[in-house]
Amino acid sequence: MSNFVAEKLFRPPHVQTRPGGSGPLTVLFSLLSRADTTPLDVRRLGDGYTLDKSGQPLRDPAKDSSAIGFESNPNVSFEHWGEYWRKVHGVRFTHIEEDNDRSLERLLRYDQLHRFAPGPTSFNAPPYRAPADESGMLWPTILGHIEPYQRPRLDGVAYLNFESIDDIAAVFANERVRTKILPEDLTMFRDIAPVLARQHIIIPSESGNEAVTLVKLHVRRKDEARESFQQWWLEDHGPYVSSHCQGSQLVKRYAQLHNIGGREPGEAFFHPDAATLDGISLMSFSSLADLEDFLVSPMNASIVEHESLKTEQAASEYWTTIGMMIVNRIRPEVRTA
Repeated sequence: MSNFVAEKLFRPPHVQTRPGGSGPLTVLFSLLSRADTTPLDVRRLGDGYTLDKSGQPLRDPAKDSSAIGFESNPNVSFEHWGEYWRKVHGVRFTHIEEDNDRSLERLLRYDQLHRFAPGPTSFNAPPYRAPADESGMLWPTILGHIEPYQRPRLDGVAYLNFESIDDIAAVFANERVRTKILPEDLTMFRDIAPVLARQHIIIPSESGNEAVTLVKLHVRRKDEARESFQQWWLEDHGPYVSSHCQGSQLVKRYAQLHNIGGREPGEAFFHPDAATLDGISLMSFSSLADLEDFLVSPMNASIVEHESLKTEQAASEYWTTIGMMIVNRIRPEVRTA
């Protein structure tokens, strides 16, 4: 029987942690879509992503699902991808081959945020509606009354926290990551849009391990510069959210990610989808019920109204994720000064 090395856990209570600092961390927030057969006019296909069984990039995966190298059966593609990302890819990323390899110590936190299809999205948010006729009576059959499904553009996020951008370079330049992990990305993902961001913790987490996170992508109004929007978002909107959530037991964590990545082709961390985003909100909850209660509350209505002063609501979107913590060296988390 071959030797099997069990997963090494890089999170509490299995590793020594340190209190979070009051300065903003540098975050790599990689927006992901899975390798699938979605038509090219519906979802972007990244250059070199979605390999066939011989390791060659597919120009149009929609033409032949059986050619996809990761999972050719579309009936189980989404489940297989989610399971593999957490149970295999996450373990491979943290698997140290050489005893003297210390590069992973520069990674302070790594969460996989898996989009949870039954959770609220900006396309279908609570309160939910029962299909009924004009008299309020349920239809005897759902056939003919099933609304089309509106799928978000993305399937999840790799959420990595670092002290500085130099630490990002150290982790991803590591030979193990460069030669064994990044090539795996090309097989299992359709595209990766990395957002380089400066993170501001407005409401710090007490547990550091909330189950549900609402990911909200923000686009500023066209008459607003990115720098002035981010300043308003942090100095005005952040305290507004914090004051409205005060006393509520619903929101367990609130973080703002300010996009500092490239805006033009050729610049570092440029991606056409990432460049359109000015900021990302992360709001965490203990349960899906708490998230749904928050979304229908006057508290959230006030927050959205204030948010709309500087954001294009039609260009923004949100969706629910289930958090899978892979690495966490920070405990407790503290508010960013």
